[in-house]
Amino acid sequence: MSNLPTRLKGLRAERGVTQDQVADAVQVSKSLIAAFETSRLSPKQDTAAALDAFFESGDEIQKLSTEARKNPTEARKNRRPTPSWFRPWRDLEETAVILRYFQATLIPGLLQTEAYARAVFASTGMLSDEEVAARVTSRMERQAAILDRADRPTFAFIIDAAAPRCGPAEIAKEQLQHLADTSSRPNIFVHVVPDTAGLHAGRSGSFALATMDGGGAVGLLDDFYEGRVVEEPSLVTGLERTWQTIAGVALPCDQSRTLILRLVNDYDDPAAELAQVQP
Repeated sequence: MSNLPTRLKGLRAERGVTQDQVADAVQVSKSLIAAFETSRLSPKQDTAAALDAFFESGDEIQKLSTEARKNPTEARKNRRPTPSWFRPWRDLEETAVILRYFQATLIPGLLQTEAYARAVFASTGMLSDEEVAARVTSRMERQAAILDRADRPTFAFIIDAAAPRCGPAEIAKEQLQHLADTSSRPNIFVHVVPDTAGLHAGRSGSFALATMDGGGAVGLLDDFYEGRVVEEPSLVTGLERTWQTIAGVALPCDQSRTLILRLVNDYDDPAAELAQVQP
């Protein structure tokens, strides 16, 4: 019997489809399909059934997925180690019922395309090509594990309007389209803070909040080198108040998606592209 990654790549080659097309067909992220094809994760039963239906492969993928979950050694071997400071937050991401992220200058890691993530890591100038590649792989694995959780938590993201426009046009356009596509998922809400918002509480820095099933919340504060998990009630309350303040100047989801799609279209308009680089 063929192993799961080999069979998935073979079926995709036979159909002549990309990972993006498979992801769209079974309503998961591209990063999750990539994780299946590299032994880093195995499909849950419902996803495996959707893949079998798409590829018209009977119950072959379901059987291979069941076998892979019984023998997880290969998946563990291929999974990148999580930095020690990030492990507590990663555990929270895997169990929280509501996850909220605010990024002051960049697209949140869970919403980054592979090209955008690579550009972000490379821009530090302090990482080797191998380190950049490893961090990009780790980020894609995290996306697959968190965004496609079987219990479907609620995600809310607030981003600054300038964040997706940074970088080369081809990277920025792809990132904007990915934001639009992701925001159409029923449990993911993306808000954009427009340029007209001016100064607001979020200019002080990026953070995240995880709300647990029992109602308690935990925060994550970003640093230049690493992050810090915040559990002190008074500090978490401060982050909650800051979130509400930023949400008050952000656009509603429908208007945010309209703005994102307009920015995508701007990259197809030479006049608009010229305007973006004018002083």
